[in-house]
Amino acid sequence: MRLVYNWLREIVPVTADVDTVAREISLRGFEVAGVEYGREPVIDFEITANRPDCLSHIGLAREASAIWGLPAVLEISAIPVIGGDQNSDSWPTDPRQVFDVVIEAPDLCPRYCAQVFQVTIAPSPDWLRDRLEAAGVRAINNIVDVTNYVMLEIGQPMHAFDLERLARNRIVVRRAVAKESIRTLDGIDRHLDGDMLVIADAERAVAIGGVMGGANSEISATTTWIALESAYFEPTAVRRTSKKLGLKTEASIRFERGGDIEMPLNGISRAAELFARIGAGVPRALPIDRYPRLRQPKEVVLRASRIARLLGQAVPPDDVPRYLEPLGFLVRAGKEGKEIDREWTVTVPSFRVDVTREEDLIEEVGRHYGFDRLPVRFPVLSAHQPPPDPRIARDRLVRLALTSAGFSESITFAFIEKPAALPFCTPGFEPAAIANPLSEKFAVLRPSLLPGLVESCTHNRRRGRKDVRLFEAGSRFTAAGEGRSAAFAWCGASSDPHWSAPARAVDFFDAKGAVELLCSAFGVGTTEFVPSSCSYLVRGRAAEVRAGGASLGVVGQLSPAIAEARGFPAGEAIYVAEIDTEALGAVAAPDTLRAESLPRFPSIVRDVSILVDDTLPAAAVRGTIRSAAPATLASIVEFDRYQGKGIPDGRVSLSLRLTFRAPERTLTDEEAQEATERIVEALRTSHGAERR
Repeated sequence: MRLVYNWLREIVPVTADVDTVAREISLRGFEVAGVEYGREPVIDFEITANRPDCLSHIGLAREASAIWGLPAVLEISAIPVIGGDQNSDSWPTDPRQVFDVVIEAPDLCPRYCAQVFQVTIAPSPDWLRDRLEAAGVRAINNIVDVTNYVMLEIGQPMHAFDLERLARNRIVVRRAVAKESIRTLDGIDRHLDGDMLVIADAERAVAIGGVMGGANSEISATTTWIALESAYFEPTAVRRTSKKLGLKTEASIRFERGGDIEMPLNGISRAAELFARIGAGVPRALPIDRYPRLRQPKEVVLRASRIARLLGQAVPPDDVPRYLEPLGFLVRAGKEGKEIDREWTVTVPSFRVDVTREEDLIEEVGRHYGFDRLPVRFPVLSAHQPPPDPRIARDRLVRLALTSAGFSESITFAFIEKPAALPFCTPGFEPAAIANPLSEKFAVLRPSLLPGLVESCTHNRRRGRKDVRLFEAGSRFTAAGEGRSAAFAWCGASSDPHWSAPARAVDFFDAKGAVELLCSAFGVGTTEFVPSSCSYLVRGRAAEVRAGGASLGVVGQLSPAIAEARGFPAGEAIYVAEIDTEALGAVAAPDTLRAESLPRFPSIVRDVSILVDDTLPAAAVRGTIRSAAPATLASIVEFDRYQGKGIPDGRVSLSLRLTFRAPERTLTDEEAQEATERIVEALRTSHGAERR
């Protein structure tokens, strides 16, 4: 919103310079995009979507009035409606004066006002042209310029129809009919549907309600009679129509955020006053006001105790009306007593569509009391507070574990495109669709964190970064509902390059190790990796992660077809994992630390080499060893794997190092040898192993 400084001063007699005005209003929550100096200084404010009343000079003037305690000179509600007795001699007799408005869609247009004027089209005077151009609006002619001036001044968009181009001098506010179209003022044919509101005459649509007028009723240099429209349109209907048509205008921006239903008639009155001032036209009929269902103002009770509670500091009760009344609120004293017990009944003005509850009023008090004056301290909390959300602690633990493993945290969108989501969906289920997506790139909710991480890996690879390790902790949305998980994607080298050894590409076991590290951070001691047939992972390089009898997630190589479909270079592997942190937290051990003394007695080591089928999982071998071994088995380490000359086809040689130790005595060689023989026999019986 471009606020013209001199225009503001005509409404509120501010004496502060333009920089002071910009600074003080910005401290009340309106960001300053820039200040332009010159004959007409301009302050460009960024207006948030919840404050449509400040898309006008009078809206920002109310803020200035509250800041400096100055009365507004221009009070729109006090402007008289220009009109008279249509049957008196003051109205010339002309058939064009007979004009009517019918509202057939009151749910989309609760109020529609119009008035007939006899006009003379001409250029606007210099002061009006200069004022509009300073506000960023191009001057066209005196009639259109006045409607734009009123919109910028009081926030009420208006439109002028050439009355002689309206069939039967009639306006019908209705929904569009099937296959109806209209050529708008920008010269483009727009095809409409039944959800859109149109302003029509007796035969055809002449404007799209709240968005743009039609070329078939546009005023021209020969226009002598106009019907001036000033209405209130439902914000959701205007927003929906504007988005479907891809058409955003100054009017639609204001209507879709929420206009003032009490302003349309005053808008016509203000325009009539300006027409008279510049000699552009005179009213030739009484104003028409179609307002089928009056809206009552909202009243909210405001308590001093609640103000102190939310702001963290009591505000002097006498200051509360001083802050609210210049903003347009009607404040009536309610409960009396101690300052902290004071109450007020506040009537909310119709232009403050953002104020619906007591907290909204407290925000207004806080803005003008000054947030900088509030104490920088936490509010006093009661003794019975709910426990902290366990997801916060779990996410913190995920970050600690994976960053220590060399991963960098990534934050990706929860909205993704459907082709990226489909490979990660549960078979038979579609991803959750967004009803009103911003674009096809954000059409569905992600069923997994992996699509976003894969896109991030592709983004890095395209920019010359070959070695990428990324993780994310966040929400995913599946057929079972919303859940929380941690996921990572790893491509390129398994470790940072070093002169002492050649680089090695990341493989399944690197990803498996990262998952084990994550599980151990949660206190999960024993983790199983079971072969998985997950559809988006490569068969034979994928595993389901299990612990405590529960499935935690999957780890493995991402399918090359999926990776390449997302733009990842062909021939390069991405290893991924996704762990359900809620399931992981359920099997996590209590967060207790225990110190153990160093072993007092020596250990005995036995190396065993066996031949087994090359399809046998290593986890099965370790499980058999542990089930057959005595309690003195301290560790199992696989230190060699060999296939080749001397090894039968389909078999593999595994070398394992078994460490035995007793906590209370020294083991004998005979005990270690007996345990080793029992283990080898169990491997032979269970897996057909042969000792080498």
